[in-house]
Amino acid sequence: MSVTVEERKAANKALIDEVLKAYPEKMAKRRAKHLGTFEDGKPDCGVKSNIKSLPGVMTIRGCAYAGSKGVVWGPIKDMIHISHGPVGCGQYSWAARRNYYIGTTGIDTFVTMQFTSDFQEKDIVFGGDKKLDKIIDEIQELFPLNKGISIQSECPIGLIGDDIEAVSKKKSAQYEGHTILPVRCEGFRGVSQSLGHHLANDAIRDWIFDKADPDKRLEFVSTPYDVAIIGDYNIGGDAWSSRILLEEIGLRVIAQWSGDGSIAELENTPKAKLNLLHCYRSMNYISRHMEEKYCIPWAEYNFFGPSMIEKSLREIASHFDDSIKANAERVIAKYRPLVDAVNAKFRARLQDKTVMLFVGGLRPRHVIGAYEDLGMNVVGTGYEFGHNDDYQRTTHYVKDGTLIYDDVTGYEFERFVEQVQPDLVGSGIKEKYVFQKMGVPFRQMHSWDYSGPYHGYDGYAIFARDMDMAISSPVWGLAKAPWKKNP
Repeated sequence: MSVTVEERKAANKALIDEVLKAYPEKMAKRRAKHLGTFEDGKPDCGVKSNIKSLPGVMTIRGCAYAGSKGVVWGPIKDMIHISHGPVGCGQYSWAARRNYYIGTTGIDTFVTMQFTSDFQEKDIVFGGDKKLDKIIDEIQELFPLNKGISIQSECPIGLIGDDIEAVSKKKSAQYEGHTILPVRCEGFRGVSQSLGHHLANDAIRDWIFDKADPDKRLEFVSTPYDVAIIGDYNIGGDAWSSRILLEEIGLRVIAQWSGDGSIAELENTPKAKLNLLHCYRSMNYISRHMEEKYCIPWAEYNFFGPSMIEKSLREIASHFDDSIKANAERVIAKYRPLVDAVNAKFRARLQDKTVMLFVGGLRPRHVIGAYEDLGMNVVGTGYEFGHNDDYQRTTHYVKDGTLIYDDVTGYEFERFVEQVQPDLVGSGIKEKYVFQKMGVPFRQMHSWDYSGPYHGYDGYAIFARDMDMAISSPVWGLAKAPWKKNP
């Protein structure tokens, strides 16, 4: 039975009201600002965002350290990233995402290795500056081919006042030509991992761009078609898929941040003719800085699903000459048979299936087009750490009547899924096993559930297969959702 948009909006309002009844009055009033329904014509999704989570609600967010070390800096492959503080944060963030890279681990690439200052009680009392100094000496002796070191601050560092800036300056002078930089990303700062992205961007600005050797830049031979991929972490090889398409239309990718990226690529970026921004939330800060200081324009792109790939390729090509525009059309035509074959195989099986999303930065909106290319409908979406401008951008993707939930709590998300009864939930590792135990098909949309890539045309084929596999698995006949047990 089809449901009208107005009926869906009324049902969503009733659902939100029901969920809020579980909270004390003050908490319900605050959480009500983060829950709503998108209405066509509105400038944003009508919810508050980037506000401190309420104690006791089991938020799914991470911290500023996670945003810096786990997202922006960690995937830079030829640098060593020290988790400065107790062992727990470094252990938890060690190889947690699938940031693919090319190189020999322990020789010239270090992404999947953990380096920590392993704070003990005496370090909290007497400070860890001397220990950090010694660790950097040991790193230089053990791994002499590393191209740089970042110091990622954990919570105690900010509390006891370790001067990581002084250590960085001292060791940079000692190891001349070697980039050693501090990142003040203590976990307690800000309201989520989002501030960690911003702080990491600032460190790139202050310690990479502003201290880059001008002679190196003079050695760089530029072309009119130089672009940089910004904010792609190469989950399952996503950045490689994007790079293939960009090079096929005649562009030269001179830098890739930060999945499979290097410090030399960071240094080269101010020579790009266009910065292509994938994850807006994590890298818009540095993109805006480069636009202001180096006059490099930037453009968002979305390579999830054929509709968005075509739109993005044409938008990117519009910044260049007619040869690039013609190449973009040729590439779109080249891959159309592949798209048709994927849709012919999967669309009939997935047509009209419903999806609820809750992910971190850009995916609550970027993947919607790929689902719609398969005939599926996204009926609910929200961000862990989105800002108001993320929700403004989301209006271009969601349909009238879509349920919106910002920083959704564990309780809220479970109740929403129970009542909306989607055919698929796409969220993170913290939610995966909850919903699978509820008998709801689930895909882990932070790191593609050990699959991928999902970017590009080949990635679309993998995406379609994985969504079909999740929904059509015979296991759901044995583990039924609550609403199927009790109609």
